Amino acid sequence: MRFTLDLSHHPWTRDKSHSAPRRMLATAHAADAAGIDAIWASEDPEGWDAFAVLSAIAAVTQSAALGTSVTSPYPRHPNMLAASVATLDRLSGGRAVLGLGRGQPEWHGKALGVEIGDPLAALRETIDLLRAWERPPHRASSPPDGHFAVRNWERATHPTQERVPILLAAAGPKATALAAEVCDGVIFNLMTSPRVLRDVIPRVRSAAAAAGRDPDALWFVLRSTATVIDSPQAERAALDRGKHHLALVATLPGMHRLYDVDGFDVPALLAEIRAVMRTEGTLAAGGGFPALRRAGDLPAARAMIPDDLIRDLGIIGTLPEVQARLRTLGQLGVTHVGLAPPPEPTSPEAWRSLLTALRA
Repeated sequence: MRFTLDLSHHPWTRDKSHSAPRRMLATAHAADAAGIDAIWASEDPEGWDAFAVLSAIAAVTQSAALGTSVTSPYPRHPNMLAASVATLDRLSGGRAVLGLGRGQPEWHGKALGVEIGDPLAALRETIDLLRAWERPPHRASSPPDGHFAVRNWERATHPTQERVPILLAAAGPKATALAAEVCDGVIFNLMTSPRVLRDVIPRVRSAAAAAGRDPDALWFVLRSTATVIDSPQAERAALDRGKHHLALVATLPGMHRLYDVDGFDVPALLAEIRAVMRTEGTLAAGGGFPALRRAGDLPAARAMIPDDLIRDLGIIGTLPEVQARLRTLGQLGVTHVGLAPPPEPTSPEAWRSLLTALRA
């Protein structure tokens, strides 16, 4: 099992002292010094520039892989993606990873004026273009009916790696099939249930083998954050964070398929939460996460979510409980899991103690 540090722009939005960027870099440096395997930066349309953040992190780290989790070819044209990946890979000495997904079509199409087309076809075309730009003669073209209409474009800046790993954020069967065919792994969103992992991971591995690829080389990244708790207050905070995520993210179209849990009618629950959060109306108007927070009733939505559902979906507990959950996830085929930072996130010793305990 490999462990990751997942970063998002949300601490920056609450930062009044403008100290969050420095603290983030110090945390990344400490985690890397302690032996964290990868550092991810999420990218939402209203947030930060993940590649700029990762490039800054590259300067204060030495060994961790650095990747987007995830970005999209809609706000970032494939040529700009290729430039960003190549730049990050050069700055980091060959540590770049590209986590790619379609994003939310309503945001790109209705609010940002981007032509959506067929998201799966756009992702495939993007991956094909990136792979062609990696190889000599570093020229690429879209198919005749391609979404991006790239015409024999030559790139002068290339990654250090011969093949940068590309991971696809996938939920449905068509997306996971694409990942098996042309990608280096799958990214599962926060709190994807073990039942879903048990179904999807073997299916992706089997499809990869059928396509003549090595299934053992694939990455299966679970963005859930393993959280070791030592008090009822810490558990309460972790459960509330999980409820917050479920209310905002799990109610987006297509996400429900990730949360299949015995004893809970999750589709019905999510439909009720979607109504309380006014998700459909906000998305129809092109609203992003800030609009969802304003339009919805987050306290009411969180109150609707049982604690035991978050316990089943999350990786929350005492050290022995978290270790047991990680062993189960490893048996299911998960290769990477996020870690909640230790109480002293800028301390390499604190990170080293946490990693040592979990790897034991």
